[in-house]
Amino acid sequence: MMTDHTLDALGLFCPLPIILTERQLKRMQHMQILEVLSDDPGIEKDMPLWCEQTGNALVTIIREGPVFKAYVRKGLS
Repeated sequence: MMTDHTLDALGLFCPLPIILTERQLKRMQHMQILEVLSDDPGIEKDMPLWCEQTGNALVTIIREGPVFKAYVRKGLS
C-alpha cells in the first residue's frame, strides 16, 4: 500500500500509539495515508474507535507476526 508517512510506535503501549497518530496526522494533508507500526494488540480495537470519533478513516489493519500495520487516511479535521 502506498503511504505518505510512517509512524513507528513499536514498543509503545496504549495510549501512546493513538496519541502519536493524532500528532502526526495534524502535520499531514487531507486524504494522505499514515502507516502506523505497533506491537500493541490493543491497536486493533483502539484505532478503529479513535478514527470513528475523529473523522479519520481506517483503511485497514494488517497483522504480520507480532507487528500490526494500521493505515489511516486523514480526514478534514
